[in-house]
Amino acid sequence: MINYISTRNENDEKKTFSEVVVEGLATDGGLYVPEDCPLISAEELEQLQDVPYIGIAHRVILPFVEGCIDSDTLYQLLTKAYSNFDHEDIAPLIKLKDNIYLLELFHGPTLAFKDMALQFLGLMFDHILAKNKQNLTIVGATSGDTGSAAIEACKDKDTLELFILHPHNRVSDVQRKQMTTVLSPNIHNIAIEGSFDDCQDLVKKMFNDNKFRQEMNLSAINSINWGRIVAQVPYYVFAYLKLRKTIGSDKVAFSVPTGNFGNIYAGYIAMSMGIPVEKLIIGTNSNDILFRLMETGKMATETVSSTISPSMDIQISSNFERILFDLLGRDGKSVAQIMQHFREVGPFSLNEETMIKLRNIFTAYRFNDDETTKMIRDLYNDTDYIADPHSIIGIGAANKYSSKTDFPIISLATAHPAKFPEAIDSAISTPPTTPEKLSKLDELKEAFTVLPNDIDIVKKFIQENK
Repeated sequence: MINYISTRNENDEKKTFSEVVVEGLATDGGLYVPEDCPLISAEELEQLQDVPYIGIAHRVILPFVEGCIDSDTLYQLLTKAYSNFDHEDIAPLIKLKDNIYLLELFHGPTLAFKDMALQFLGLMFDHILAKNKQNLTIVGATSGDTGSAAIEACKDKDTLELFILHPHNRVSDVQRKQMTTVLSPNIHNIAIEGSFDDCQDLVKKMFNDNKFRQEMNLSAINSINWGRIVAQVPYYVFAYLKLRKTIGSDKVAFSVPTGNFGNIYAGYIAMSMGIPVEKLIIGTNSNDILFRLMETGKMATETVSSTISPSMDIQISSNFERILFDLLGRDGKSVAQIMQHFREVGPFSLNEETMIKLRNIFTAYRFNDDETTKMIRDLYNDTDYIADPHSIIGIGAANKYSSKTDFPIISLATAHPAKFPEAIDSAISTPPTTPEKLSKLDELKEAFTVLPNDIDIVKKFIQENK
């Protein structure tokens, strides 16, 4: 059975999968990671070649949950989680052009890649809590898509009370309405007067307040929760196997539009399990903290800029702490010191040895709004494919990296373009077809509460509405 430890490892505690899912964030402020990463052998990959998505997800996730969830129960949860996806492959892989492929991750109920993890995590929460006769208060911060996916996964569940914080007037209208038109009694939408980083910081402050955390029985649904990460690993394995069967390539690169580093970190776990990944390519918008880190070795925040790719309007990439833990030889004390410095003082720099390790795995590209709009237009003119303003950043990064490799690149398409009609309209004259799931949003009543960026006011609201 795999145990889990904190990236700061202050108390040298080891936890089970169920414990880390329910806790979300470690009590020392760190993020949970597996003590050991299970492997998938080359022989097993051969055996998985023609297995459908749910079977691959079952094989990938099972060792991470061993001792907490039995094999049959896991398979049942996965089957239920993906039963309402609208494509038979769940995550179809298509050829885009030349040596670049696209993995569409937006065929779930909220038309964003967050469904791939959160449909499963919502059921996982409910299963663990019902088994232990517990209830949870879940808090989460969203820059756009996590909120609606979390709400869809958790609505109407008696074991869960969900509070989602989003930055007021900094998500698209469609993203907001997908959250705020769900009027289930256990769902609470809070619009924070600030940025996504402010929302995320409020969530972390709640977790670091041990009295409040225990009083509310708090857990997290953001990608700081290991349950989110582990549910994203299977689609990397699935995509690799699909591509290998199609063109026979034994190695692949992945290009990922990312802000909080969670999605691409799941690719790192797939790589650690044995998937032959040549490079993980970071695509970022003007909020380019990850790009600047890769260029300079310095992690430094700047003011968050509002862009046409709002889900990536982030200047603090929380999940980077997980890769930092590995880069520093799993030295929790060093990670704790660096993260404390980052929070209380400011920028930190990584030495050349650490940066060499990081650059051996990752590379990064950034695109501003004008470049993003042009890439949407150019791709449509070349291929008739309409990409949303997040997915196109991954595609753009794949295009830039393609001259450096002979291996195929799979870019992750993270949202349906109809979720961002203004950005698409400014790029091309042909609007994307509006899926039925979005067509009636404007007719529905919204419910959300606007609060200032004040931890005491937010905590009071949660206490009064739990």
